[in-house]
Amino acid sequence: MVTKARKKKPTKRRYFVTMTDRFMSGWGQAKGKINKYVVECDTYEQAERIERNARKRDEMKYVNIVDGRMPSYDKRRYLVSKKHYKDLGDVWKR
Repeated sequence: MVTKARKKKPTKRRYFVTMTDRFMSGWGQAKGKINKYVVECDTYEQAERIERNARKRDEMKYVNIVDGRMPSYDKRRYLVSKKHYKDLGDVWKR
């Protein structure tokens, strides 16, 4: 019996820009935690744009671009805020 090989559906590559928001860390919903802000991007160019703008903001540190899977963080230590590139305002997309 001959079986057909299944074609794999091409996976869409995703990029994530991760950063620590020093202003929002340690109080409110993030009381006793570190506030991580994660932006999902569809292209590397979008990720570069977010990274560049995040580095201009004093409250953001540890800014990185990660490709592949969404990074995970220990819920006991981190509060994670996730957004998609298309949902961000112009201040992030310049």
